[in-house]
Amino acid sequence: MTQHRGILNTHLAAGLKRYEAEHEWLTTIRLPPYAPDLNPVEAIWSLVRRAMANSAFDTLDDLDRKLRRELRRIQLRPHLIDGCLTATDLAINPPTPP
Repeated sequence: MTQHRGILNTHLAAGLKRYEAEHEWLTTIRLPPYAPDLNPVEAIWSLVRRAMANSAFDTLDDLDRKLRRELRRIQLRPHLIDGCLTATDLAINPPTPP
């Protein structure tokens, strides 16, 4: 399998470039193909893994319940999500379209 370096080709597609050009308010930031430190989802999963550490599950349903409970706990605590976004150093409040 061939490994690609740099920006993924899908980000350079003509349709995307055209869409960007037609919408001045849109800010596009090109990220490296693998950048977990820039992906707030990675921080969310880290919180979930930490909460589930040292747990044993008898069934897949038990695992599913615990996973859903932890995701819901995070969802109900916006400061946790804000922290995951802040850790990326990316803008939390993108510009509002006109």
